[in-house]
Amino acid sequence: MKVINMPVTDDVIRDLDVGDKIFIHGKIFTGRDAALPRLVKSLKHGKKLIDINGSAIMHTAVSDAGISPTTSNKEEIEENIPYLAGSGVKIHIGKGALSEKTIEALDKEDSIFVVTPPAAALLTSKVKSKKVAAFAEEG
Repeated sequence: MKVINMPVTDDVIRDLDVGDKIFIHGKIFTGRDAALPRLVKSLKHGKKLIDINGSAIMHTAVSDAGISPTTSNKEEIEENIPYLAGSGVKIHIGKGALSEKTIEALDKEDSIFVVTPPAAALLTSKVKSKKVAAFAEEG
């Protein structure tokens, strides 16, 4: 298992191979399908709500019930992945297959897509703290 400390550098990402098992240590942002387009819009308008340079974003929703990945190839999510990768997000975490166009965009930006099983109980047990960074009304 490879340990990745956040924020992560391009060199660490380039050292990974398809199929590597990783342990991410540090801050992981989460965003459901409604929040990611809003994040991209804010970045395009010069509003830096959060520092995403070298970051990881899990495509999900967080609530008191727990945390679990959502399907990353939903239009609202996948169409924002290339822009987020170009803006500094290095690790996108979710489930489902991505289009070849999105995979190429990730490669170009030294970013990766990490597939995680829907293991809400396990993931929830690993959360050390949580706080809303932006878009509280989106969940």
